Amino acid sequence: MIGRFSFEELDKTARNQAPNAVHWFGTDKLGRDLFTRVCIGGRVSLIIGLVGALVSSLVGSIYGGISAYVGGVVDDIMMRLVEIIISIPYLIVVILLSVVLQSKSLFTLILAMTLTGWCGTARLVRGQVLQLKGQEYVMAARGLGVSPLRIILRHMIPNTLSVVLVSITFDIPGYIFSEAFLSYIGLGVQSPNTSWGALAALAQPSFTFYPYQLFFPAVMIALTMLSFTLMGDGLRDALDPRLRK
Repeated sequence: MIGRFSFEELDKTARNQAPNAVHWFGTDKLGRDLFTRVCIGGRVSLIIGLVGALVSSLVGSIYGGISAYVGGVVDDIMMRLVEIIISIPYLIVVILLSVVLQSKSLFTLILAMTLTGWCGTARLVRGQVLQLKGQEYVMAARGLGVSPLRIILRHMIPNTLSVVLVSITFDIPGYIFSEAFLSYIGLGVQSPNTSWGALAALAQPSFTFYPYQLFFPAVMIALTMLSFTLMGDGLRDALDPRLRK
């Protein structure tokens, strides 16, 4: 709505222009408007951060809740599986999925990062549910014959929402940075689509001569990560009664 150019539009007469009245963030080596590309790249980076954090939190909450509620041998086995999965570097997962699926699409990137990203939330929710298992309302629900799955979904997980919300706000910057890193090394979003990491990768070889091409996507990555981190810190203070002044 604000930019006057398409993110794919080429103008060979305006290559590597510094920021000016026409191109607010300048242009790249192909003459594409960097302001528009930074906006489009932000859309991709935020989609990956938000979707990745939400999917990981959903899967991790259900898995951790079931593990803690059932307990015993089942809990031990499920937690050992989490430890095995969390030890696998997501970079290897991204490479394997790219080869197997023969794709470097947005879906492949989100799938690869969420395959291992839910483990931290599962551990967090498990710890919370272990504290809630002995509460009176849980014992009352058991006495009334409520099914274990219903107790987990209707009583336990909702009581861990404050912790999960804080976890989501801290996970989003992690996913954004992971996407930026993967795009930077060529495993992320592919041209003509773009992201902040892809823009930084394209700008890196010519940084000495055109530093503004790297400056703008790098600043957007830093500001977005800082914003979500501060939001998570504020939510933690607001939702945890022990941290209230």
